[in-house]
Amino acid sequence: MTRVAELLPEERPREKLLSRGAGALSDVELLAVLLRTGIRGEPVLEYSRRWLEEAGGLTGLAALDAAELQVRPGIGAAKSAELAAALELGRRLAYSRLEDRPLLDRPELVADYIVQRHGRERVEVFGVLCLDARHRLVRDLVLHRGARTHTTVEPSEVFRRGITEGANGVIVWHTHPSGDPSPSEDDLDLTRRLVQAGKLLSIAVLDHLVVAGGGFVSLRQRGVIASA
Repeated sequence: MTRVAELLPEERPREKLLSRGAGALSDVELLAVLLRTGIRGEPVLEYSRRWLEEAGGLTGLAALDAAELQVRPGIGAAKSAELAAALELGRRLAYSRLEDRPLLDRPELVADYIVQRHGRERVEVFGVLCLDARHRLVRDLVLHRGARTHTTVEPSEVFRRGITEGANGVIVWHTHPSGDPSPSEDDLDLTRRLVQAGKLLSIAVLDHLVVAGGGFVSLRQRGVIASA
């Protein structure tokens, strides 16, 4: 059993959080920071790990209310209140982000969003929008700036973050600084490759938009991507 005091100072959860940010900590370490101490015969890291396993991970832990938290050995009224407050803050933040996500269920909305966010770029920009099942934006990622061919973009690069973000689908897009949104043969070939890769990974390629000063082209509307 590993005790926090036995770890190098920079590897202790609280010190790691302060020096490297909360994102550097595992779920077990984050819970250990909140708990501060374990129970007799079980250091806080081991206690946190076992609790998460028994609860079914963060989702299961978040489903517990203050009264259910308090019956856990070593969790009194003060700790249960602190945990319940932390979990509720997380839920409220998640709901807030969900409400603030732009709905991108039509090519016109996607094109407007891209113009607003990336329309000032003077070079070609290639990116991917990760969407949830309701076509709300989860993450906007720029993958390339500058001259590009279809061989520059690998499907693994496009879908890696989609998998990490738990995306239900993705929309790939790129800009044409020339002002002409007409897709090239490379654009069409890349789109077909991405669609096939998405089928294997169960992440749908919902569209590929070419956006320029002269308008935009949706390759789904052009029939390059089959309608769902």
